[in-house]
Amino acid sequence: MFKLIKSLFSRPDDQTLIEAIKDGAFLVDVRSAGEFASGSVPGAVNIPLDQIEKKLDKFKGKKSIIVFCLSGGRSSQAHVILQRNGFDNVLNGGTWNHVASLKKSI
Repeated sequence: MFKLIKSLFSRPDDQTLIEAIKDGAFLVDVRSAGEFASGSVPGAVNIPLDQIEKKLDKFKGKKSIIVFCLSGGRSSQAHVILQRNGFDNVLNGGTWNHVASLKKSI
């Protein structure tokens, strides 16, 4: 139970996220298509939260995956869904603005 709660609400430190971004992480914005169209992280793909389980093939073979959204709630859910489906290389980046600022700082 504690592990589930920790995975829902914790986020990796910025240095871990920066290293993953530098290493070519698969950047996934899990917001709706409309939200994504209004702005996102350069190079990110949009796979809305409600489509994650239907599009698991898009995640296969990726060295690392960073999921993010507007507030961190949907990305937490995406993180859990992906882990439940065997992806152990997933980082919850939290908000898209945070991930964008980290990427810009590199």
